[in-house]
Amino acid sequence: MPTIEIRQFTCRSDNFGVLVHDPESNVTVSIDAPEEAPILAALDAEGWRLTHILTTHHHDDHVAANLALKSRFSVEIIGPAGERQRIPGLDRAVSGGEAFAIGGIDVEVIDTPGHTAGEVSYYLPGAKALFAADALFSLGCGRLFEGDAATMWASLQRLRALPDDTMLYCGHEYTATNARFAVDVDPGNLLLQERVKEVEHLRVERRATLPVALGREKRTNPFLRADDPDLAAAMDMAGADPVAVFAALREKRNGY
Repeated sequence: MPTIEIRQFTCRSDNFGVLVHDPESNVTVSIDAPEEAPILAALDAEGWRLTHILTTHHHDDHVAANLALKSRFSVEIIGPAGERQRIPGLDRAVSGGEAFAIGGIDVEVIDTPGHTAGEVSYYLPGAKALFAADALFSLGCGRLFEGDAATMWASLQRLRALPDDTMLYCGHEYTATNARFAVDVDPGNLLLQERVKEVEHLRVERRATLPVALGREKRTNPFLRADDPDLAAAMDMAGADPVAVFAALREKRNGY
């Protein structure tokens, strides 16, 4: 039985573009649309035709190519209901808790506001893949442009609840900087130290640090561990509410 194929590539300066293809139904989905030319190049290299765009949030570096791709391919653009007025070319609005299929690709929508007010993430259980855009990064999380710490912490807990063998795809290649920050705030985490060395090696070789298994992130990403007593102690916040720990982490990362 044909399996879902996923291709990741670079867009703009540090965005990731991702194509998800189901050979059985011949549908091809772009996760966001940061830039038209790299998406077209990836489609051409694979011999695929774009049929859908899954938009995570309204920021320009995630929707810039929506209208150009829609004009070229007549794609269906699916995106968050909470940002329906801000997604160019939106055809279908979806909200957290919804599940649907695109050809043979099953999609579950997870509300992940915080970075923006209405951001969603997409979980593909059949592919064991999570597309978290700018909500969750490897060893980091998105800035709180339109939400507060409590909102983002709740969003990250929803993502953390997914199976460990889920592969995490993010919107940007920020892992090296996130890794340096993470080891600064959690210096005793041996698994994190291993991840930092791996990230350094990948970047020296100019290779992507993503995707990464979500289980590894749960054990090494400080933003997923705001309720971990060991991390709170490392932050000199033993016994503090997880939201307060998370807020302190985010504020510290903002100035890093």
